Amino acid sequence: MIEFRVDTGSGVPPYRQLVHQVEHALRLGQLRVGDRLPTVKEVAKNLVINPNTVLKAYRELEHKGLAKGRPGQGTFIEQGLTGLPAEKQAELRVGLEKWLAAAYQAGMDAEGIAAMVATVLHENRSEGKS
Repeated sequence: MIEFRVDTGSGVPPYRQLVHQVEHALRLGQLRVGDRLPTVKEVAKNLVINPNTVLKAYRELEHKGLAKGRPGQGTFIEQGLTGLPAEKQAELRVGLEKWLAAAYQAGMDAEGIAAMVATVLHENRSEGKS
């Protein structure tokens, strides 16, 4: 089951962070169709946030067609997000981990790495490579 986190200093609304985390888990194969999300009460208690925030996130997931609430049972994943097979993801992750190690060894910090990745990703999208 997914364990949510909320970064209060990120500037991103907590409900949006929850939605992004579910989408991220779906893309990486950590959540699959049929998986149950934690209850609103569990998430609100664990993150010390308003239950309405969790409800808003779950409604957003329902609106996107990714999840569906079942009265008395909980909220379940209804649809996955297209992605690569787990084996290919694992292969790519190994390459990324090697690159990260080299970047840190060269003296880059996390913010510099994030900026470089965001720039290259943006450039590749702009040039139609993605």
